[in-house]
Amino acid sequence: MKSQDIRATFLDFFQKKSHLVVPSAPMVTKDDPTLMFVNSGMAPFKEYFLGNATPKKNRITDSQKCLRVSGKHNDLEEVGYDTYHHTLFEMLGNWSFGDYFKKEAIAWAWELLTEVYKIDKDILYVTVFEGSEDADQLNMDTEAYDIWKEYIAEDRILKGNKKDNFWEMGEQGPCGPCSEIHVDIRSAEEKAKLDGRTLINEDHPQVVEIWNLVFMQYNRKANGTLEELPNKHIDTGMGFERLCMVLQNVQSNYDTDVFTPIIREIGTITNTSYGKNEKQDIATRVISDHVRAVAFSIADGQLPSNTGAGYVIRRILRRAVRYGFTFLNKKEPFIYRLVSILSDKMGKAFPELKSQKQLIENVIKEEETSFLRTLDQGLVLLDGIIENSKSKEISGDKVFELYDTFGFPIDLTALILSEKGYTLDEKGFEEELQKQKNRSRAASEMSTDDWTILIDDAVEEFIGYDFLEANVKLTRYRKVTSKKDGEMYQLVFNLTPFYPEGGGQVGDKGYLEDTHGDVVYILDTKKENNVIIHFAKNLPQNLDANFKAVVDEKQRYRTECNHTATHLLHQALREVLGTHVEQKGSAVHSKYLRFDFSHFSKLTTEELQDVENFVNARISGKLPLEESRNITMEKAIADGAMALFGEKYGDTVRAIKFGKSIELCGGTHVKNTGDIWHFKIKSEGAVAAGIRRIEAITNDAVKDFYFDNNRTLFEIKDLLNNTKNPVKAVQKLQDENTELQKQVEQLLKEKAQNLSGEIKNQLQEINGVQFLATKVDLDANGIKNLAFSLGKEHQNLFLLFASAPSNEKALLTCYISKELANERGYNAGTVVRELGKLIHGGGGGQPFFATAGGRNPGGIPKALEKAKDYLTA
Repeated sequence: MKSQDIRATFLDFFQKKSHLVVPSAPMVTKDDPTLMFVNSGMAPFKEYFLGNATPKKNRITDSQKCLRVSGKHNDLEEVGYDTYHHTLFEMLGNWSFGDYFKKEAIAWAWELLTEVYKIDKDILYVTVFEGSEDADQLNMDTEAYDIWKEYIAEDRILKGNKKDNFWEMGEQGPCGPCSEIHVDIRSAEEKAKLDGRTLINEDHPQVVEIWNLVFMQYNRKANGTLEELPNKHIDTGMGFERLCMVLQNVQSNYDTDVFTPIIREIGTITNTSYGKNEKQDIATRVISDHVRAVAFSIADGQLPSNTGAGYVIRRILRRAVRYGFTFLNKKEPFIYRLVSILSDKMGKAFPELKSQKQLIENVIKEEETSFLRTLDQGLVLLDGIIENSKSKEISGDKVFELYDTFGFPIDLTALILSEKGYTLDEKGFEEELQKQKNRSRAASEMSTDDWTILIDDAVEEFIGYDFLEANVKLTRYRKVTSKKDGEMYQLVFNLTPFYPEGGGQVGDKGYLEDTHGDVVYILDTKKENNVIIHFAKNLPQNLDANFKAVVDEKQRYRTECNHTATHLLHQALREVLGTHVEQKGSAVHSKYLRFDFSHFSKLTTEELQDVENFVNARISGKLPLEESRNITMEKAIADGAMALFGEKYGDTVRAIKFGKSIELCGGTHVKNTGDIWHFKIKSEGAVAAGIRRIEAITNDAVKDFYFDNNRTLFEIKDLLNNTKNPVKAVQKLQDENTELQKQVEQLLKEKAQNLSGEIKNQLQEINGVQFLATKVDLDANGIKNLAFSLGKEHQNLFLLFASAPSNEKALLTCYISKELANERGYNAGTVVRELGKLIHGGGGGQPFFATAGGRNPGGIPKALEKAKDYLTA
């Protein structure tokens, strides 16, 4: 059975069991601060499990793309070394929200596996929760055990501990016992030697878990205790790739048709054969897995970067690059070439791979090129570390600096060191790494208390599109403590005019006022699992009082101007550059807006002016806001609204229209484009391959911009004696400066020539070497010319020149004839690195020429004095 048929069969089976089939949610999370990525099938449904929203149907089924690389569920370092762990994987799941429970979940799982997929019952095992004697004091899940006895022999039902058979989404939230279904696909000979029961959850590559049935019946509170959920839920997850392995009768996930096309293409590109060399096989598995994770992330809108989720994606891609570099001998970009195969294979189930194919290829290729440059630089730096090491063991702190500052992989460092006969101080490296982790953990550490419920009101109505203030009641609150913000309180009201951060727009600020005039300031507003949360430094004195919630009107207005401008900007870019332009991200603040979009080249001055003019024409046109709330997705798209990849839309959506600009958007906007006053682009540049970024301002910020520019112009005119044509006057100054620079260069050249004659007489011979260490009054370029000029006239030359351009700056320049460097092992780089310490600086270069800079000219005499030691030692 082909993989696409396996997926379709699963969804069709549960659709016939009255489940609603829903598409995979984007892999990059938006409104869940506990997750960067969807790491399990249940993650997109947390708001239903928490009771913060109502699903459109109580039975749902899907195939969810998941990523596990960081946090509690971290599979990254295992990927490639075994045959069944992945970064990106599909989770086939069926869900019940307060509907059916254990009996149906177990019966249907067994029916699908044994009757529909025709998996032999004799290769299946199941586990149930054995109970716990810890603080939770949980009983064994006898209910599940008794149900399983109806389908499978008791000797194939194993009891599992809390680690394996009690599922929790995190430190807090819904959880419960689970029942795993394992499959044993070993040969008959291996089964005869060892009972499969003994290999369950023992990381055997052919005895693996394929399906986990989670029975959500508890809620884990902040204090660690458990409470019964009012409604029982079912959350199941079956590893798609592992299921394919079983049904396609192969011994590895990588031997299924999910991976084999990619693996064949890697072999073609790298001229290697999978299955012939263990290290090459590991590298091939790493690359075939990681290209999927990176491609899906980019398609969902997450580009590689240096922070947050973007850093995780960059780390995954760089891991793939270094395995190709080290074990497949690929020194040029090639992973981007695998995207076409991936798109052809999975594009039907995940159409975003096809629509974003060009962007994915461009971004991956640029990232590969950049990291390969990093590897080349790292190799040079590593050579320097080896060269200056006084021991055959390279210190852990030096290697950590290479890893942390320059991104050079530790495993590659260890490999190169071993090839050169050196060892790595692994303990020292691990200590430095742990220090960094501790610093990072301390900076991000946060404790969250349980909610204190004041009013049982699960539905919080947002009225901020129509009102900026409202009378509200506080329904619940909790305290959150972090190193960054200290103690904060999160407040939830029965209704709110505060817009929560989302869709690129910042959250509202404002205040809460009680009937006595006491005020609590709202510092930010966010949305978490469908709940609007207001952040404050302190609680109201009377929690049960009636409050007036007031949004900061001026900030909201400026933010609305910028948000509406992003819509007009999007329209302008598609009009001026072409319809290939798509929004790839935005940030809407009160002071500025940022807009990322797909385009293949830098915008010209004329294009930028055309875009600016287009937007300002719509502002001058005073187009009214036409808002459609709670319309169906189908109608919005039919009306011409643009939907963005990577966004999660509900059954009903909100469409925002200004003239011919129509977009799906949940943000706040001006009532008329004339309110924006004016639009001004401040910058345009590249974010990644094929992604450009425009930063712009509107309204008051534009007025301030022109005021500042006007003031600067008057200051310039004042410096130029109030000339009527400042541009012409500046041009004249530049021309004069260029001419003077030429004259200065000529004078310095003549000075160096004169010095050359004087210096020849100062050379002294030491051990067959023509030596001189002296201070000269030349700039760095003049010193270099002088050194090379002398080098042409003299053999066996060893020069150290020093200069002090200012009281706080010192320069050292070392020149050594190439024959000396080669025959006697003198090294100019070593000289300046060591003597550079005397001027409180450092430097480097080649064996025959190197420079160092420092901030202590007082150390020059000592440096010149010690230069002679290199010849007499």
